[in-house]
Amino acid sequence: MSNRHYDVIIIGSGAGGGTLAYRLAPSGKRILLLERGDYVPREQDNWSTRAVNVDGKYQTKEIWRDKDGKPLHPHTNYWVGGNTKFYGAALFRMRREDFGEVRHEGGMSPAWPISYEALEPYYSAAESIYHVHGERGVDPTEPPASGDYPYPAVSHEPRIQELHDDLERLGHKPFHVPLGIMLDESSPRTSRCIRCATCDGHPCLVQAKADAQTCCVDPALEHPNVELVTGAKVSRLVTSPSGREVTEVVVEVDGETRTYGASIVVAACGAINSAALLLRSANDRHPAGLGNSSGVVGRHYMGHVNSVVLALSLCENPSVFQKTLALNDFYFGSPDWEFPMGHISFVGKLDAATLSAGAPPLAPNWTLDQMARHSLDFWLTSEDLPDPDNRVTLDANGEIVLSYAPNNLVAHARLKAKLKELVKKAGCHEHLLPLQLFLGQQIPLAGVAHQNGTIRFGNDPESSALDIHCRCHDLDNLYVVDGSFFPSSSAVNPALTIIANALRVGDHLLERLG
Repeated sequence: MSNRHYDVIIIGSGAGGGTLAYRLAPSGKRILLLERGDYVPREQDNWSTRAVNVDGKYQTKEIWRDKDGKPLHPHTNYWVGGNTKFYGAALFRMRREDFGEVRHEGGMSPAWPISYEALEPYYSAAESIYHVHGERGVDPTEPPASGDYPYPAVSHEPRIQELHDDLERLGHKPFHVPLGIMLDESSPRTSRCIRCATCDGHPCLVQAKADAQTCCVDPALEHPNVELVTGAKVSRLVTSPSGREVTEVVVEVDGETRTYGASIVVAACGAINSAALLLRSANDRHPAGLGNSSGVVGRHYMGHVNSVVLALSLCENPSVFQKTLALNDFYFGSPDWEFPMGHISFVGKLDAATLSAGAPPLAPNWTLDQMARHSLDFWLTSEDLPDPDNRVTLDANGEIVLSYAPNNLVAHARLKAKLKELVKKAGCHEHLLPLQLFLGQQIPLAGVAHQNGTIRFGNDPESSALDIHCRCHDLDNLYVVDGSFFPSSSAVNPALTIIANALRVGDHLLERLG
């Protein structure tokens, strides 16, 4: 079945693809948005920690493979809005220094081909579109901004405020996490967000989380020139005989094969699936995969070194919405260690049902319910470094293989040691209990929420797949706007950078389309 020609086809509706559709929608150009999932159903299980965290109700059921060929169940989601439907809405700018070359204990983090200043206006626009609440001038690593956050910082609940005050007393500089939620604390009765306990990792039942579907896809679809096809899995891209442009997008919809054509094709499937799509689309002109004359497509996969760690406090933590505090004092190092360590913040408040999924080791005489009531639930992120052997490939059946060996682990161990010192002084038990739900202290390979780096951009076609506008060096009309383009991962959540870059690429495409 062949369908009509579009000006732009965007494959994927998450942070990159959904935002790009939003930017292009007012142009009047014919835009087709392809999403392999459907809308997340609005149902009570949206707020069920057992359904979401224990049963994995909304996660994909597909199976990938690891480097040893063992089955890998990825913790990822295929829905309109992509993974933003389930993210924690922590929307950080990368640090200004992250755009340059940074020396780590584990190696060198490469410079980006664009500066922070080139992205700054788009960060500001992204913060407005995604309703970011925050406070400038507190985080010592915060990059310069052209204006204030569009909304005030989300207040701390009493236990988190106590921790904030303890950290300040110890000479540190805790700050409010920049959060993309539709919250009006001055008017709780009319506020769309109600500060529920199931924001982080859950879809929002009241549509008050600033995700790509709510903020970008739905508004884009109000324009008659924008179409969305759900349940549309793109199997491959077909090029012209010269190999210089994509001429057809081959899609499976309800068991039917469809082909669509466009002047411009944009992959925004996530760093893993976009790389797989380009590799799966190999042909005589592109035997190693589309855009892969450099050999880098699929390589340099990064997803951060992430840990979730419980600190058992002597006092209870009745916080409902606890993900409001962060600390970057060790982001670039400390007086006793010269290398970057990373970022400390919180996950959403854990409950006994979530803890039961991994049966973490119990403190003496503690139950899971007691642990949940007394825990401070930290999220730690350290930068992982681009390694060409950390990569996405395809097996003989064309299915995804994800090969990854963590690196820069000394920095992460140092960060955990710093956290232990802090919470010990702030009235918590001396030991920290690793959250076994995530297979020990680190998020496992299956945790791909921060995926990036597989189709890196750069000025040199020999060492990068994309140019600075995120267009493939090898093809005139193929772009990539998810986290694939990152040359390095920094140590903050990648979502806002993906969003800001999609706006930047959108302006380039508007100029190109005329």
